[in-house]
Amino acid sequence: MSDDRLIVALDVPNALQGLAMAEELGDAVSFYKIGLGMLTGGGLALANELKQEHGKRIFLDMKLFDIGNTVENAVRGLAQFDLDFLTVHGDPHVVRAAKEGAASKDLKILAVTILTSLNRDDLDASLLKEGDIQELVVERAAIALEAGADGVIASPQEAALIRALPQAEGKLIVTPGVRPTGSALGDQKRVATPASAIADGADHIVVGRPIYQADNPRAAAEAVLNELISLTRR
Repeated sequence: MSDDRLIVALDVPNALQGLAMAEELGDAVSFYKIGLGMLTGGGLALANELKQEHGKRIFLDMKLFDIGNTVENAVRGLAQFDLDFLTVHGDPHVVRAAKEGAASKDLKILAVTILTSLNRDDLDASLLKEGDIQELVVERAAIALEAGADGVIASPQEAALIRALPQAEGKLIVTPGVRPTGSALGDQKRVATPASAIADGADHIVVGRPIYQADNPRAAAEAVLNELISLTRR
């Protein structure tokens, strides 16, 4: 019953725990996110094993940000692992460099707009541009897509606004900050349910703690999948 619209975030301490979770979820889940927090815990090795030996799709969530030459070289090195998605910050020079690094590979470059754990107070504390946070997300998404990004990362609350952009035609929208009804929000501040995120234009949703911290992770994943299936049947 796997559905690659669901990406499960393996935000666990190391590759051994990540592999154990993937084995527990089994064929219910076909797409995994491996983030920066696991990089020193064997994250790249886990990504390669899940991809090559288990046939899973892999989203490497590195949120790269640096000068163009460094980003290009980093992405070129990561692209050799035959992964599916890679995140970079949405600044145009970063996106363009990442696309150069991924040239000739199928690796999709996804631009981060504004982290779903941030709200307007957080942006003020960082001295970032004034304005409504949704408007800023949409503006950053448009700029990143114009720079060549294959898609964007944004909260589900902005998915519909981004999907309406002319620049978003044929592009991917991936939404973290998705929480099944009744789940704890954790550090996420701009959230929505799986069905509403997809209905608003997201291609993929990312769900982590509500699944891997559940008493029965496979059942939790299947509940999300059932919600997506029921949306498709409407």
